[in-house]
Amino acid sequence: MGLDYRRYLVVDEKLFRPAEVNILMGDPQKARLALNWKHEVRFEELVHEMVEGDLRWYAREAAY
Repeated sequence: MGLDYRRYLVVDEKLFRPAEVNILMGDPQKARLALNWKHEVRFEELVHEMVEGDLRWYAREAAY
């Protein structure tokens, strides 16, 4: 369309949120107690699955 989005876009910085948080921590104690839940995947396996998932996603995106 040949339009410059900057002429039409209004940014409200009050609505910004940090892109990254400094510390991410979780405590499964509540799920363990309420649901009798126990993790089945070790942390290292979880990280591996997450990285593999990201790599698959990026490979699909690159195909477009």
